[in-house]
Amino acid sequence: MPLPTALITGGTSGIGKASAELLHQQGYRVMVTGQNPDTLAAARKELPAGVIILRADSRSTSDTDHLASEVRTRFGQLDVLFLNAGISRAAPLEAVDEATYDDVFATNARGQFFTLQKTLPLLRDGSSVVFTVGIGAIRGIAGGSITAASRGALLAMVPSLAIELAPRRIRVNAVSPGAVETPIWSKSGLPPEALAEATEAMAARIPFGRMGSAREIAEVVAFLASGSSGYVTGQNIVVGGGSGIAA
Repeated sequence: MPLPTALITGGTSGIGKASAELLHQQGYRVMVTGQNPDTLAAARKELPAGVIILRADSRSTSDTDHLASEVRTRFGQLDVLFLNAGISRAAPLEAVDEATYDDVFATNARGQFFTLQKTLPLLRDGSSVVFTVGIGAIRGIAGGSITAASRGALLAMVPSLAIELAPRRIRVNAVSPGAVETPIWSKSGLPPEALAEATEAMAARIPFGRMGSAREIAEVVAFLASGSSGYVTGQNIVVGGGSGIAA
């Protein structure tokens, strides 16, 4: 039998990279995308040699068309689509301008939706689609309104997409990481002192008393990708060390 295949957007760092490493270890043929030259270069050095690394910006429809073409040429079909690309922009309400708003939504919501649309013909019957959403979509975070809203748009899509694709037995789910130590934190726009303070405060509110790791999220992604989750669809799995459950 041919090896299963997986496409991971935003797969050159953090959760996407950890998921690529894990799925590759489990026998998948893996393609990852990214658009930052530095993380692309690092991924080419650090990911296993068999992982295909492609530059693609989820905001660009032409890049998405090219991505679908590359998947068709290299894999033929897909078994797993992990829609993980995203950005975070922390800012109070009065500081958000239209350009930032549009950029966040174009990356986090529109880009993931149209990547699914363009690759849908390549998804095998019985395959798995996983969105990265995030606990911020269902828990309030000061300064996180536009990031939460853009990710929340994905969460709102999941049940409808799960119903729409159920006749082909394509499962559609979301994973919502809590506070996780990934490079996206350093790109949040917060100064180093504020970032350190926010990290410490978050860890203090988590029942496990620590931030999560990218590998811990990847383990859940791998479960949703596998046949072990064959009767799971339309769900959002929160992986946050118990964040939000304390009174």
